[in-house]
Parts: sequence; C-alpha cells; structure tokens
Amino acid sequence: MRRLLLPAAVAALAGCGGAPAADAPPTSTPAAPASASVAHPEWAGHANIYEVNVRQYTPEGTLRAFQAHLPRLKALGADILWLMPVQPIGVKNRKGPLGSYYSVSDYRAINPEFGTEADMRALVDDAHARGMRVILDWVPNHTAFDHTWVAAHPDWYVRNPDGSISNARDNEGKATDWTDVAELDYAKPEMRRAMLADMRWWLDSMKVDGFRCDVAGGVPDDFWAEARRELGAGRPGLFLLAEAEAPKAHAAFDMTYGWELHHLLNAIAKGEKGTSELDRYFARQDSTYPRGAMRMYFTSNHDENSWQGTEFERMGENHRPAFVLAATVAGGTPLVYTGQEAGLNRRLRFFEKDTVRWSDTTLTPFYRALLDLKHRQPPLGNGELGGTQAALRTDGGDRTWAFTRTRGQKVVLVAVNFGDAPKTLRYEGLAAPGAYTDWFDRTVTTRLAASGTLDVPAHGWRVLFH
Repeated sequence: MRRLLLPAAVAALAGCGGAPAADAPPTSTPAAPASASVAHPEWAGHANIYEVNVRQYTPEGTLRAFQAHLPRLKALGADILWLMPVQPIGVKNRKGPLGSYYSVSDYRAINPEFGTEADMRALVDDAHARGMRVILDWVPNHTAFDHTWVAAHPDWYVRNPDGSISNARDNEGKATDWTDVAELDYAKPEMRRAMLADMRWWLDSMKVDGFRCDVAGGVPDDFWAEARRELGAGRPGLFLLAEAEAPKAHAAFDMTYGWELHHLLNAIAKGEKGTSELDRYFARQDSTYPRGAMRMYFTSNHDENSWQGTEFERMGENHRPAFVLAATVAGGTPLVYTGQEAGLNRRLRFFEKDTVRWSDTTLTPFYRALLDLKHRQPPLGNGELGGTQAALRTDGGDRTWAFTRTRGQKVVLVAVNFGDAPKTLRYEGLAAPGAYTDWFDRTVTTRLAASGTLDVPAHGWRVLFH
C-alpha cells in the first residue's frame, strides 16, 4: 500500500495490522499454525532486501543511472532489489506533477522517464551477474484511469452505483482518497488471465525474479493461489512478497509485511510501550504463522518515509536499536529503504522529483554490519533455516530486551537498550554459556556464564556470537 496526497490517507494503515493490545496474554505453549508456507527459493535463505525508489535515487532518476550503484549495494549486503513500479504513470486524475508510481497506465511498458526496455534488461542482467535478485513492485488491485484496459475492457472495473468506475479501496475494502486509480474487478475471469499474462511477461522478457505485490490483501486469495501455481510452474526461484499481514497469505507468498512489529517498535522507541510487548508479539507469531513463514521487518520504507516520517522523526535516537531487532529477530528478513544507509533525514516527496543525497556515509557501516551478520550467522537464516529464538530473563525493566537465536552449535545473543542511560543487565537462562565475540568489535570477547551481567549502552545494543 502507499499513501497518496491527502492528509486523510496518512491515518489509514489498512490491512497491515496494528500494534498489539496491551492486555494481550502471552502464549507459553503456542498452538500449531493452521496455514502452510510455500517452498522458498534456496537463494532466499540468508537474503536481505533493499527497496529502490528509482525516481529519487539519482539526479537523472533513471534505471541506467541507478545501475551504477549496484557495486555499492552489493558491498552493503543487499541481495534482493525491490524496484518500486517502473511502468508508465497515468495522466488522467494524476496527483502532483509526476504522479504516483502506483497509478500504472500500461503493465507491459517502461516509464520513459526511467528509461527503456533495454535499460531494464541491462539492470537485471547486471544484478544477476553480481548474485543479486530483482523483484518488481506489482500493482494488481487497481490501474490508472487511462490504463489501456479502461477503454478496451471497461467491464473489468468495479462500478459505483451511478455507473462510474470506482476509485480503488484499501486492503480492508475501505474507501480511500486514491482518486488517481481505478479498482479492478476480480470477478472477471478474463481480467485475471490478462493480469497473469502481464506478470508472466516480466518474468519471461525482463527476467525479474518475482514481485512485491501492492495492496495484496485487496485481491482475492484464490487469485494469489492461481498466480503462485501458474507463474511458479518451472520457476523454482520465483519469489513473492505480499503487502499484507495475514498467516493465510503464506499459502501463496514467500514473505509478508511485519507491520505490527514496525508499529510496536515505533511505540517502544518513543516510550509509549514497553519491551515486554515483544514477548507477547512473538508468542502470537509462533501460534498463528506457519513454520518457515518469512516476514519483512523494517524501520522505514517508501510509505513510512513519505507519509509518517523518517525513522529519525518516529524513533529518535532509538532508530538503530530498533533496526538491530528488525535484522535479528525470528522469522524476520531486514529491509533497507533507499537512502537509509546515507542517513536520509527528510521525507521524500512522493509526486515530485526529490533526489537523495549520498554524501553522508556515517550510518553505512552500521547497516553493512547487520546485513553481513545475516549472511554469516546460521541462526539468523530466513524461514526454516533460522534458529530458535529464546528470550533471556533480565532485570533491565521495560526499556531493555535480550534474546538468543540458536541453530546447532551456533548462537547469536542480542541485547538492546531503548533507555536514556547505559545498563548493566543481570541476565539468567543463557543456554549456551562460553566465550562470545562482539560482532561490531571483533577484538572484544566476553565469557558469559548461564547467569551474569552484560553492559549495554544508552539507545544502544550488543550483538555477540558464539
């Protein structure tokens, strides 16, 4: 989902799940999840995701100009490049001078502002040669009002009582201010077949590796089941990410959004909620999501940055411990948004040109270290490759939290402190005592007993491996 121009849209986080209720009881013995998870591509096992806003990435705002950043992104640790929509943008009812990326006027074309089909193929080929994957942001819930289908197949759209084409609704079917997009009618089999054919074209002609599916909750589940079956036939590497937060989505999608954790991290960072809510959150995940389900965790993305504010606005000094959790907790795959590694400290305009400045490299080592941690530590694998998570009992109060991830003989221990003062945490229950090395400073080795203490700086973290 994306926010559009009017302030009312900022309030709607449809279909994404809210922060957990404060009185939700923790589950000590999770019930077995009812839904099943798809088989994931082998290459996704320790992958990180990087979201690319092509328009704002470079002064040129083109695919070719962005391609020059691939060596840097490979060194950063990006594995899956999620490209925001690159198709032509509708003119009718357009918002702002350049329009929304999510108002697509032709599914099988490249926005001429971004480049050509040859540029797109060159970008994908280059990424593949570097061992990276490319997924395209796909907009199946709606099209621009001047999409080719509106004239050719007007019956493929949802109608208002007066017979006019309806504006698109959100993941929950609620009205929006998305006045630049027309809602598709999934009761029409011919439209479904055309949608699948257009998706297949990108897989076959542009060689993308899959799709991030916008407003996935606004599209019927049976369409996604059909898409997985048809598009995945003969393509074991197909990867599908849903902009939805629902256990049942994992029957068709490799990965879903972790909106609930994102909102919770915002609240904890601001002191509105305590870290004990994290125990409740993960108990619910264990009891409702299928084993092997991949979740995308983040502190920013295009929606959050443009409409809710930067991570600096929402989380203040706690944006870094929040990302440490997003990169290390069970089930999670971390997302880095365009410019986060360059300390992007402003909201990018959504319907205008607003180029990211890449001169600040202060945060780059922080993000590189955590993406590298994901690659090198088996307990932090995605899906079923990931290790078991166990919270450590500490005396740090509701501004600190500590846990371990364990797979075989490998252990990663993480402790975060959202408070204003350093903490010496007294902990109990470390199942694998021994010598632990600090991930961020490899010269520091600490011998930890089953019970002991661990120093964590204010607004900081410790990541140790054994």
